[in-house]
Amino acid sequence: MDRAQKSELVSELNRTFNEVGVVVITRNLGMTVAQSTALRTKMREAGASYKVAKNRLAKIAAEGTDYSVIADLLTGPTALATSADPVAAARVVNDFAKTTDKLEIVGGAMGGQLLDAEGVKALAALPSLDELRAKIVGLIVAPATKLATITQAPAAQIARVLAAHAEKEQEAA
Repeated sequence: MDRAQKSELVSELNRTFNEVGVVVITRNLGMTVAQSTALRTKMREAGASYKVAKNRLAKIAAEGTDYSVIADLLTGPTALATSADPVAAARVVNDFAKTTDKLEIVGGAMGGQLLDAEGVKALAALPSLDELRAKIVGLIVAPATKLATITQAPAAQIARVLAAHAEKEQEAA
Protein backbone atom coordinates (compact mmCIF):
# COMPACT_ATOMS: atom_id res chain seq x y z
CA MET A 1 0.00 0.00 0.00
CA ASP A 2 1.61 3.29 -1.05
CA ARG A 3 1.49 6.61 0.78
CA ALA A 4 -1.42 8.01 -1.29
CA GLN A 5 -3.57 4.95 -0.60
CA LYS A 6 -2.80 5.17 3.10
CA SER A 7 -3.68 8.86 3.15
CA GLU A 8 -6.96 8.16 1.37
CA LEU A 9 -7.79 5.33 3.79
CA VAL A 10 -7.05 7.55 6.81
CA SER A 11 -9.28 10.35 5.48
CA GLU A 12 -12.07 7.88 4.72
CA LEU A 13 -11.85 6.37 8.22
CA ASN A 14 -11.75 9.86 9.77
CA ARG A 15 -14.90 10.81 7.84
CA THR A 16 -16.55 7.59 9.04
CA PHE A 17 -15.61 8.31 12.67
CA ASN A 18 -17.18 11.76 12.39
CA GLU A 19 -20.46 10.39 11.01
CA VAL A 20 -21.19 7.26 13.05
CA GLY A 21 -22.90 6.77 16.40
CA VAL A 22 -20.95 3.69 17.48
CA VAL A 23 -17.71 1.85 16.70
CA VAL A 24 -17.35 -1.80 17.72
CA ILE A 25 -13.91 -3.39 17.58
CA THR A 26 -13.71 -7.11 16.92
CA ARG A 27 -10.83 -9.53 16.78
CA ASN A 28 -10.82 -12.00 13.92
CA LEU A 29 -9.58 -15.41 14.97
CA GLY A 30 -9.41 -17.10 11.57
CA MET A 31 -12.82 -16.39 10.05
CA THR A 32 -13.36 -17.93 6.64
CA VAL A 33 -14.20 -15.83 3.60
CA ALA A 34 -17.77 -17.17 3.69
CA GLN A 35 -18.19 -16.16 7.35
CA SER A 36 -16.74 -12.71 6.68
CA THR A 37 -19.04 -12.24 3.68
CA ALA A 38 -22.06 -13.35 5.73
CA LEU A 39 -21.16 -10.88 8.48
CA ARG A 40 -20.73 -8.02 6.01
CA THR A 41 -24.09 -8.86 4.41
CA LYS A 42 -25.87 -8.82 7.78
CA MET A 43 -24.17 -5.52 8.61
CA ARG A 44 -25.28 -3.96 5.34
CA GLU A 45 -28.86 -5.13 5.92
CA ALA A 46 -28.82 -3.46 9.35
CA GLY A 47 -27.44 -0.19 7.94
CA ALA A 48 -23.97 -0.76 9.37
CA SER A 49 -20.54 -1.48 7.91
CA TYR A 50 -17.69 -3.82 8.76
CA LYS A 51 -14.15 -2.97 7.72
CA VAL A 52 -10.76 -4.48 8.35
CA ALA A 53 -8.22 -1.66 8.68
CA LYS A 54 -4.61 -1.42 9.68
CA ASN A 55 -4.46 -0.56 13.37
CA ARG A 56 -1.92 2.23 12.94
CA LEU A 57 -4.02 3.90 10.23
CA ALA A 58 -7.20 3.55 12.31
CA LYS A 59 -5.43 5.17 15.28
CA ILE A 60 -4.32 8.09 13.10
CA ALA A 61 -7.84 8.46 11.68
CA ALA A 62 -9.40 8.42 15.15
CA GLU A 63 -7.20 11.28 16.40
CA GLY A 64 -9.21 14.46 16.80
CA THR A 65 -12.57 12.63 16.83
CA ASP A 66 -14.78 11.37 19.65
CA TYR A 67 -13.41 7.89 18.94
CA SER A 68 -9.79 8.64 19.87
CA VAL A 69 -10.50 6.59 23.03
CA ILE A 70 -10.41 3.34 21.03
CA ALA A 71 -6.67 3.60 20.25
CA ASP A 72 -5.67 1.19 23.05
CA LEU A 73 -8.10 -1.46 21.76
CA LEU A 74 -6.51 -1.57 18.31
CA THR A 75 -3.98 -4.37 18.74
CA GLY A 76 -3.74 -7.62 16.84
CA PRO A 77 -6.00 -8.67 13.95
CA THR A 78 -8.92 -6.27 14.45
CA ALA A 79 -11.83 -4.97 12.41
CA LEU A 80 -14.20 -2.05 12.89
CA ALA A 81 -17.98 -2.31 12.83
CA THR A 82 -19.70 1.07 12.56
CA SER A 83 -23.23 2.41 12.26
CA ALA A 84 -25.12 5.66 12.67
CA ASP A 85 -27.71 3.85 14.81
CA PRO A 86 -25.90 3.20 18.12
CA VAL A 87 -27.45 -0.25 18.46
CA ALA A 88 -27.29 -1.73 14.93
CA ALA A 89 -23.57 -2.55 14.66
CA ALA A 90 -23.37 -3.81 18.24
CA ARG A 91 -26.40 -6.07 17.76
CA VAL A 92 -25.20 -7.64 14.50
CA VAL A 93 -21.68 -8.26 15.84
CA ASN A 94 -23.03 -9.68 19.10
CA ASP A 95 -25.47 -12.00 17.30
CA PHE A 96 -22.78 -13.15 14.88
CA ALA A 97 -20.26 -13.75 17.69
CA LYS A 98 -22.78 -16.10 19.32
CA THR A 99 -22.76 -18.30 16.19
CA THR A 100 -18.98 -18.62 15.82
CA ASP A 101 -15.96 -18.72 18.08
CA LYS A 102 -13.80 -17.06 15.41
CA LEU A 103 -15.05 -13.56 16.16
CA GLU A 104 -14.33 -11.92 19.50
CA ILE A 105 -15.76 -8.60 20.65
CA VAL A 106 -12.87 -6.52 22.02
CA GLY A 107 -14.81 -3.38 22.89
CA GLY A 108 -15.84 -0.15 21.26
CA ALA A 109 -17.03 3.36 21.78
CA MET A 110 -20.24 5.31 21.56
CA GLY A 111 -19.34 8.93 21.06
CA GLY A 112 -16.53 9.63 23.50
CA GLN A 113 -17.62 6.84 25.87
CA LEU A 114 -15.30 3.82 25.81
CA LEU A 115 -17.09 0.45 26.05
CA ASP A 116 -15.63 -2.88 27.06
CA ALA A 117 -16.91 -6.16 25.58
CA GLU A 118 -19.70 -6.37 28.18
CA GLY A 119 -20.69 -2.77 27.42
CA VAL A 120 -21.04 -3.63 23.73
CA LYS A 121 -23.17 -6.66 24.62
CA ALA A 122 -25.38 -4.50 26.86
CA LEU A 123 -25.73 -1.99 24.04
CA ALA A 124 -26.74 -4.79 21.69
CA ALA A 125 -29.55 -5.77 24.07
CA LEU A 126 -31.17 -2.32 23.83
CA PRO A 127 -34.03 -1.75 21.39
CA SER A 128 -33.05 -0.14 18.09
CA LEU A 129 -33.93 3.42 17.15
CA ASP A 130 -36.79 2.22 14.93
CA GLU A 131 -38.19 0.04 17.73
CA LEU A 132 -38.10 3.00 20.12
CA ARG A 133 -39.87 5.19 17.57
CA ALA A 134 -42.56 2.55 17.13
CA LYS A 135 -43.09 2.37 20.88
CA ILE A 136 -43.42 6.15 21.11
CA VAL A 137 -45.95 6.22 18.27
CA GLY A 138 -47.86 3.41 19.99
CA LEU A 139 -47.95 5.37 23.24
CA ILE A 140 -49.18 8.48 21.42
CA VAL A 141 -51.86 6.61 19.48
CA ALA A 142 -53.15 4.55 22.45
CA PRO A 143 -55.07 7.40 24.16
CA ALA A 144 -56.74 8.37 20.88
CA THR A 145 -57.79 4.76 20.32
CA LYS A 146 -59.21 4.51 23.84
CA LEU A 147 -61.05 7.81 23.38
CA ALA A 148 -62.60 6.58 20.12
CA THR A 149 -63.67 3.34 21.82
CA ILE A 150 -65.21 5.17 24.76
CA THR A 151 -67.14 7.62 22.58
CA GLN A 152 -68.50 4.80 20.42
CA ALA A 153 -69.62 2.68 23.39
CA PRO A 154 -72.76 4.69 24.35
CA ALA A 155 -73.97 4.74 20.76
CA ALA A 156 -73.44 0.99 20.49
CA GLN A 157 -75.35 0.44 23.74
CA ILE A 158 -78.27 2.56 22.50
CA ALA A 159 -78.31 0.61 19.24
CA ARG A 160 -78.39 -2.71 21.14
CA VAL A 161 -81.26 -1.47 23.36
CA LEU A 162 -83.26 -0.32 20.33
CA ALA A 163 -82.58 -3.60 18.51
CA ALA A 164 -83.70 -5.59 21.54
CA HIS A 165 -86.83 -3.40 21.87
CA ALA A 166 -87.64 -3.87 18.16
CA GLU A 167 -87.10 -7.61 18.47
CA LYS A 168 -89.40 -7.72 21.49
CA GLU A 169 -92.14 -5.86 19.55
CA GLN A 170 -91.81 -8.28 16.64
CA GLU A 171 -92.24 -11.25 18.97
CA ALA A 172 -95.31 -9.62 20.53
CA ALA A 173 -96.93 -8.97 17.17
